[in-house]
Amino acid sequence: MSSSILIIVLLPLLAAIVAGLGNRMLGNFVSKLVTTGALFVACALSWPIFLGFVGGTATSEVVPVLQWVQSGTMSFDWALRVDTLTAVMLVVITTVSALVHLYSWGYMDEDPDQPRFFAYLSLFTFAMLMLVTADNLVQMFFGWEGVGLASYLLIGFWFKKPSANAAAIKAFVVNRVGDLGFMLGIFGTFLVFGTLSIPEILEAAPGMAGSTVGFFGATVDTMDLLCILLFIGAMGKSAQLGLHTWLPDAMEGPTPVSALIHAATMVTAGVFMVCRLSPMFEAAPTALALVTFIGAATCIFAATVGTTQWDIKRVIAYSTCSQLGYMFFAAGVGAYGVAMFHLFTHAFFKALLFLGAGSVIHAMHHEQDMRYYGGLRKEIPFTFWAMMFGTLAITGVGVYHLHVGFAGFWSKDAVLEAAFGRGTELGQVAFFLGAFAALLTSFYSWRLMFLTFWGKPRWAASEHIAHAVHDGHDDSEDHNPPKQEDAGEDVTHSVPSPAYGAGTGGYHPHESGLTMLIPLGILSLGAIFAGQFFAGPFIDDAAFWGESIFYNENLVHALHAVPYWVKYTPLVVMLVGLFFAWLAYLRDTTIPATFVKQFRLLHAFLFNKWYFDEVYDKIFVKPAFWLGRKFWKIGDEGIIDRFGPNGAAWAVMRGSGVARRVQSGSLNLYALVMLAGLVAAISWIISQGAN
Repeated sequence: MSSSILIIVLLPLLAAIVAGLGNRMLGNFVSKLVTTGALFVACALSWPIFLGFVGGTATSEVVPVLQWVQSGTMSFDWALRVDTLTAVMLVVITTVSALVHLYSWGYMDEDPDQPRFFAYLSLFTFAMLMLVTADNLVQMFFGWEGVGLASYLLIGFWFKKPSANAAAIKAFVVNRVGDLGFMLGIFGTFLVFGTLSIPEILEAAPGMAGSTVGFFGATVDTMDLLCILLFIGAMGKSAQLGLHTWLPDAMEGPTPVSALIHAATMVTAGVFMVCRLSPMFEAAPTALALVTFIGAATCIFAATVGTTQWDIKRVIAYSTCSQLGYMFFAAGVGAYGVAMFHLFTHAFFKALLFLGAGSVIHAMHHEQDMRYYGGLRKEIPFTFWAMMFGTLAITGVGVYHLHVGFAGFWSKDAVLEAAFGRGTELGQVAFFLGAFAALLTSFYSWRLMFLTFWGKPRWAASEHIAHAVHDGHDDSEDHNPPKQEDAGEDVTHSVPSPAYGAGTGGYHPHESGLTMLIPLGILSLGAIFAGQFFAGPFIDDAAFWGESIFYNENLVHALHAVPYWVKYTPLVVMLVGLFFAWLAYLRDTTIPATFVKQFRLLHAFLFNKWYFDEVYDKIFVKPAFWLGRKFWKIGDEGIIDRFGPNGAAWAVMRGSGVARRVQSGSLNLYALVMLAGLVAAISWIISQGAN
């Protein structure tokens, strides 16, 4: 296992260096081959490690790499920790990343900067692998910041596009807010435990339960304080309510980037960290309650917003935010194995949905507004079925008594059952909010499917399609470069009804190429079978998890003992959501416009994402810009420049003006000055002699 884990972690870094430095000297094909090949090798090595833990044949191991820091009492090495939790993340990261690399061969085929793009993808993967294999908090922070850097580079990949630059900066800045909490949590943990080694911290954590510490003049519970600070970091990385605003704007990056961020890397980092440090959180009841509350609130918030969006990628982005809420409130009630199970299944169906959306966008000449889709299931049947499987998975289709269902049925239902089975008031609130969010998830997921694949074509009114037809680009062999993607933040189409603009406009969409369809096929298998095959080990097998997370056997028993109405609630709400989506977008397409007209304020509130961006703009952004301008105009230009560089320059200029007058070029004046100077010198010498 030692050599395998070293190859898994370091091979993507090596590939990123080769592709990044080689760039155009290597060319597109070699750069893509090196990076994609490295990820498939890492993936092939990760699955045997994971299956070894599933089968009970593998044991936890720490692989030393090098001595890192030795400073006084603080010392830690760079070492790679491999246990069950790490193994789960290894297969999630490498599988999705390898498939995203392959998918990008087709999707980014016309982009002029392919070596740079693939180098960034591999760098992103390496950073996430460093995070999940960390044996100490500093190494985890290294990976934590690495995924932040890589996400900035990938979201802003099309750097000539102002909106992409703005989205990248927004993601970076919002995550810095969360990272400040994470850093304070790490500093505090070292002060309390005297070590940064994760195993040593987790071993000592139960003994710190109930202890107190001074914080800004107040006495607070030590473990609650540390865990809340650490969780603030998780809120930023995993886009939880309050620090979520960067995630929808991240759609400005290429679609493969969205799939990688949302399914396997950055947004899962916060969930992983909470589960990795679960013994600490178990000693911090207030922090756990906060995790539960924020998770449930995020779950319902994102689901409500997702019901109103028109951009296909934004709908899926808000579904990610909502699903992350499920994972966090599962962890908040103590069901860490269930939280990781939902992370595992979510990786497959969310990557499938994003890459499927990318295939739709590719077929529709980079049109992302679902109001200009319709009737595509016969035009792109493979993509249709792939997205159908993803939709069946995310909506949790399955029947409890038959013990059959798609991936989301096994994991999301377990999350809701764990929340109810916990027996606490907050757990009950999380259950009901989660159930309502499941109804909304079903509604917006089937709404996406009906608008995209059913009904009559509404392509004629699309500006993208009109340009394609006008330029003769009406087939899959001649698409605009993906730089034409628009994340849909500013919806320029003033279309009140999805039935607007019926007709094909003479456009003929075609199915994507094999490099894009093969990943869809593989991910479809995960969306169908991942829950069925792995529910047992993840939920019921304490030996499977070992010491990698805190495992609550009593909660697992309670989870299975919940009433039947609890077990069937997800199925019922899924059917209700499906019915309303069918009614509004297939049966009677006038219903949405009527609803908007009658509930204009509610719709505006949801469509504008609860006005978080507008509030933050007024409270933080504009005051920050005002303060910055004041420092610039008054402090920098008015004081520093005036009395510093500009003042010195003024003095030199005035002095040179005086000197210029003296340098008149008159020999008589020069002789007079020399004589005066000689007289002055002789007079001074005589006066000195007299003294």
